[in-house]
Amino acid sequence: MALKSRMEVLTKDDLVRVHEATLKILRETGVVFHNDEAIEVFKKHGAKVENKTVYITSEMVDQALSTAPRSFRMQARNDKYSITVGEGFLIQPNVGPVYIQDLDKGRREATLEDYANIQKLCQASDVVDLVGTIPVDPSDVKSNDKYLMMMYEALKNSEKPVIGFCANTQQVREQLDMVEIAMGGKPGYLLENHCTAVLVNSLSPLAYAPDTLETMIEYAKRNQVMLLAPCIMAGVSGPISLLGTAVLQNTETIAGLVLVQLINPGTPVVYATASTSGYMKEATYAAGTPEAMLINTASLQMGLDFYKLPTRTMSGITHSKTVDCQAGYETMQSLLMGMMSGAHMSVQSLGVLDAIMATSYEKFIIDEELIRRVRRISQGIDTSDEALAVDVIQEVGHTGTYLTHMSTFEKFRSLWTPTVSDWGNYTDWVNSGSEDVVVRANRKFKQVLQNAPDTLLDAETDKALLTFIEKAKSHA
Repeated sequence: MALKSRMEVLTKDDLVRVHEATLKILRETGVVFHNDEAIEVFKKHGAKVENKTVYITSEMVDQALSTAPRSFRMQARNDKYSITVGEGFLIQPNVGPVYIQDLDKGRREATLEDYANIQKLCQASDVVDLVGTIPVDPSDVKSNDKYLMMMYEALKNSEKPVIGFCANTQQVREQLDMVEIAMGGKPGYLLENHCTAVLVNSLSPLAYAPDTLETMIEYAKRNQVMLLAPCIMAGVSGPISLLGTAVLQNTETIAGLVLVQLINPGTPVVYATASTSGYMKEATYAAGTPEAMLINTASLQMGLDFYKLPTRTMSGITHSKTVDCQAGYETMQSLLMGMMSGAHMSVQSLGVLDAIMATSYEKFIIDEELIRRVRRISQGIDTSDEALAVDVIQEVGHTGTYLTHMSTFEKFRSLWTPTVSDWGNYTDWVNSGSEDVVVRANRKFKQVLQNAPDTLLDAETDKALLTFIEKAKSHA
């Protein structure tokens, strides 16, 4: 039985007010789109355009919302990993960290090997539903080749649905072609199947950057999934008021949604949240703030309740530089809030440190356990007649024990147990070396990588992808 209620911070009247404020801004202030093709799309559909500022009417918003799907299926290379977006609490890898760190080598610039390792950990994980994206940014690959090589490693090391990268038109087309090759190579396969997604951020306030728009246009033309995620800092790139930042985030998201639906009605769009409060001492991004949880909960209510769209939150974030107590409580704060707010997906949930600047191998393993804890909480409790256990209570009677009762033997394995946390007694812990959770997680991630297969591609597909990459490099 799932939890009976969700975390909410806005009333139904508040949701209407946010929507009306959004329509007013879209109609009177507009949004800047730094891309000629996007501008022409809006002009073709009757939007008022001044230079690069597009003014969007409520009718255009209503039409876009009517064609955006409420849920959709993402097809994996191995069908057992296919997922439905709009149900449950799906987990995807981090996006953006530059550094990798672990107990053995400390913090360092990430390499393509680190990128591949994260894909292997994601494939082996029972809590990760999507792979790809940029959990670490490889520093040892030429910038022109980076997207090709990251997509190859994601496809090589996992069979789960893959998330691509925001890039220029040619690079995006190459990514999509590689996914199509991995899915069997049938021309036009992506037009009929949602196999990949991409995360795009607006250029707050009230603008979209050129490469973002190139990515959105190409993904829409190929009918692939878009995660629209303004990343606004209250007091820096958005209003200091939390509700004002939620309004700005909503405005930018709806503007992007309208463009995508004008290009290709029915293209899957996820209403994604990524905003936070600014760290005002330095006017920089602050991860793990209570205000971020409130902004994103408000935004999730707009996506879930008002627009009936699939939603994605950002949970697992922390500003801690190491795997310590701060990392734990900030991570669990956002994971619990994301789940209890009803989000369908979550990002930054696997190993993030230092305000999304670094990924930790050990924290990846620890965060897996935190996600399992949160998913168990989300299931709520069994409220059936059998679960009332009246007959069991009467059988055991006064001063008896439930430890040896048959019902305990039948169901004790249903209780959640940890994977890296220690629930044993103190003496056993000392006798086994007094290891803390980070040491145990260090050992665990190495075991997973040691057991990972060299490739999950068949020889023919691998050859086709490598041939494609070489041709793409020669044309760069």
